[in-house]
Amino acid sequence: MLYNRIVYGGTLSDPDGVPDPQFALPSTINWMRALALLVSANRIDFAAACRFHAPCQKRAFTAHEENTIFEQLFFALHQLSALEAFRTFQRKADVARVGIVAWYYGVYHAATAMVAAQDGSFQNDHTGTANAWDQHFAARSRAMPPFGLRVSSLIEADVKAQIAKLRDGSEFDLKSPSSTAHDALGACCTYLSGTADWYRWKNSEDLRTSKEFKELGVSNFRTKKAQDLRNARFSKRAVSFLHQANRYRGKANYREALFLGYGSNVETLLRTYVDDLATVLAGFISMAGAMASKRLGEQLWTEFVADVEKKRAFSTSPRAVWR
Repeated sequence: MLYNRIVYGGTLSDPDGVPDPQFALPSTINWMRALALLVSANRIDFAAACRFHAPCQKRAFTAHEENTIFEQLFFALHQLSALEAFRTFQRKADVARVGIVAWYYGVYHAATAMVAAQDGSFQNDHTGTANAWDQHFAARSRAMPPFGLRVSSLIEADVKAQIAKLRDGSEFDLKSPSSTAHDALGACCTYLSGTADWYRWKNSEDLRTSKEFKELGVSNFRTKKAQDLRNARFSKRAVSFLHQANRYRGKANYREALFLGYGSNVETLLRTYVDDLATVLAGFISMAGAMASKRLGEQLWTEFVADVEKKRAFSTSPRAVWR
């Protein structure tokens, strides 16, 4: 009854009906499964991340910059602790939606710490953080795989060419869970391609309302001038892990109520989902902490970890992640 009412009958906010909640479920679950497989296959932990970020040099920070790095990493660790607690829940559908939110904010705060540790800056919005993290890390091959997967443009031909190269022969998609690292790479590339398609659509819609587009006196992008205007914008828009994570979070925050919570098969599909969320976030936070530790220096980093170990109110120990 509820499914038919909402999907076909609609609501006040979606009078024509909402998308089938089952449509987005495979990609939601299988992208995280693929990421978790690659985090495990690449053995991403603090020690490996410290080796990866060995070229990072210690730099001098102001007290405010240091405090921001510590604050953001502490935020991230707290979100990971929530996911670790969620792993113990018997029924995963109880925590799947809030698990996505905890996962995203863990990623977001860890990325914010990395940006602050790199250049001492702090962005006030999610898009700004995603763009800054992309330019500092993904664009410069300073993000560990799978977090470094990226396309440098939204132009369709460019995306297709770059995705084909990133796939390394893996044509696996998101229709079923990955079982090998090679399959997982293909699944992650499929999600990256889909995210680029979404951002291409969003940027096209935004461009339609711009002054430049209106001055052309057209209603679509069929003319060469309109296409040139669109491609000029597309060529400056990259998509990497933080952009994907931001879009992913939207499924939990803004998608219809039935998503992840309605259907007799949902619980079965979510069997490893919360574990995967925690595995991926732990890998990303390990990388962020390693990078920050190199920039801050051993003394400050040791003081930070020791203090969090002593005073934390949540369960997860910083030494379980940053050891």
